[in-house]
Amino acid sequence: MTTSKERPPEAAESVTAAKAPEHEGKLTLSEILEVFAGGRLPLRFTAYDGSSAGPPDAPFGLELKTPRGTTYLATARGDLGLARAYIAGDLEIHGVHHGDPYELLKALADELVFRMPPPRAMAQIVRSIGVEHLRPIAPPPQEAPPRWRRVAEGLRHSKTRDAEAIHHHYDVSNTFYEWVLGPSMTYTCACYPQVDASLDEAQENKYRLVFEKLRLKPGDQLLDVGCGWGGMVRYAARHGVRAIGVTLSREQSSWAQQAIIDEGLTDLAEVRYGDYRDITESGFDAVSSIGLLEHIGVRNYPSYFRFLRSRLRTGGLLLNHCITRPDNTSRPSTRGFIDRYVFPDGELTGSGRIITEAQDAGLEVLHEENLRPHYALTLRDWCANLVEHWDEAVAEVGLPTAKVWGLYMAGSRLAFETGGIQLHQVLAVKPDDRGSVGDLPLRPWWTP
Repeated sequence: MTTSKERPPEAAESVTAAKAPEHEGKLTLSEILEVFAGGRLPLRFTAYDGSSAGPPDAPFGLELKTPRGTTYLATARGDLGLARAYIAGDLEIHGVHHGDPYELLKALADELVFRMPPPRAMAQIVRSIGVEHLRPIAPPPQEAPPRWRRVAEGLRHSKTRDAEAIHHHYDVSNTFYEWVLGPSMTYTCACYPQVDASLDEAQENKYRLVFEKLRLKPGDQLLDVGCGWGGMVRYAARHGVRAIGVTLSREQSSWAQQAIIDEGLTDLAEVRYGDYRDITESGFDAVSSIGLLEHIGVRNYPSYFRFLRSRLRTGGLLLNHCITRPDNTSRPSTRGFIDRYVFPDGELTGSGRIITEAQDAGLEVLHEENLRPHYALTLRDWCANLVEHWDEAVAEVGLPTAKVWGLYMAGSRLAFETGGIQLHQVLAVKPDDRGSVGDLPLRPWWTP
């Protein structure tokens, strides 16, 4: 992890000199870490070789427990090596719960800056680690293959490969998701009416906001693509709207259909298992896409928005709700831990690129807003749910998978708080051939 704090390049060299004068002696694992950290560790580090570093009274700690953990750390870039060692049980955390390691991650992000040591020091580090720890080994079984190996599942964002990526993340266990997400079973950013609102209140408020932005009323027809467990579909149906949802997760569709039956909404609501591109109906009054665009692939945005436009009636409204980057120039592909353990093939870009593609597809953009702080609060509450149900979650999906989720959600919360990622809602309309958008009000018609 890095921060904006800078340290002079000679700092790492001076620490190396202090720890390792010019001789052939080996450095301990803690000394190696201090070299990379420039002698500044915000937590206590201990290792299986008996060495330690960092403040003895630090509230948080890392414990490297096995030689295998050293291999993971030495053979993978960035956060991937740390994640592998942690998920496999070779790196233990102290001072925080596995279900919510947010405070430890925040301490690392705020205070720890890794610097590449000088060549001479690097050579001594390599000798100290040993060449046997520089040969890659098999990662934990929870890890998805690298992108170049996923070609066996089809080209990126083909229907087959998209289905496999969705299966990897969403078909974990409906029971597990019930514990993490709570009664709403909503796995997208909530919208908090006030800071102290509950997660369920905030999710209900999010659906209310989308419903109002789309100007839905009894008798209208809604298409919800990437519908998850059918939260938006059921909300719309409870308000008299005929709603069809579609998801590539078989687990989600089964759960959603049963919830529709349990709520007595079968006359108005339906959730299908399949690809959104297989929807044949058209003439919908509105289309909602809540948390799907992250899985589409930036190169597919033109066809995505053209398809959604083709499903709308003239004058119909589209609401796109998705995670974004804070700029429009960064490489869209996710990498490291997120790509291998959370969202295989996920891609993010800025809201400007999304708006451009929607406009180029013939949609008129009416409004956009950033709900970034709301996602940080949502993730805070999901982590709290995971901590509360930790023992049950571990029994359901296993300790490694439960640790993946705690790490991913806590890390994402930090990223939303610091602006590394954002959440944008973009509202657009399908105009007629003369540019008319019907009887839309002159000003926003929804309650914020």
